[in-house]
Amino acid sequence: MGWKSYQKLIHQWRILRGDNVMIIRGKDRGETGVVKRVVRSQNRVIVEGKNLVKKHIKQGQGHEGGIFTVEAPLHVSNVQVVDPVTGKPTKVGIRYLEDGSKVRVSRGIGASGSIIPRPEILKIRTTPRPTVAGPKDTPMEVVMERTYDPKTGKGMPDL
Repeated sequence: MGWKSYQKLIHQWRILRGDNVMIIRGKDRGETGVVKRVVRSQNRVIVEGKNLVKKHIKQGQGHEGGIFTVEAPLHVSNVQVVDPVTGKPTKVGIRYLEDGSKVRVSRGIGASGSIIPRPEILKIRTTPRPTVAGPKDTPMEVVMERTYDPKTGKGMPDL
């Protein structure tokens, strides 16, 4: 949580990584950017190229020291998702389509009510799936082995 007192954590997040958001409070008010990272444990988001601060970093093994400009996290209440039709900041609601799929829609005063698409970056895995079997992986011939026959009842435990 950091040094601040306990905050109530958000359980249903409306802002996702890759969303186009507008900063509504702070020194970068009115500017838009893409959410680079979501820090759910602190209710904060990092917007690409916004809320820049100077950070003094001490020299260590493998990296140089100096003064660097980095993006500081913003509280989630200080940003809003941009409506894809009007281009204005809007609240995000959830609707279900006729086919049963769940979508995000823009809502609020002056909102178009249009669907806000999920960012494409969420489909890319951050850690790739392993392509070779590891030492703890079950071999495929053991996985595909048939251990129960429903017609004869072979493999059924005696109860």
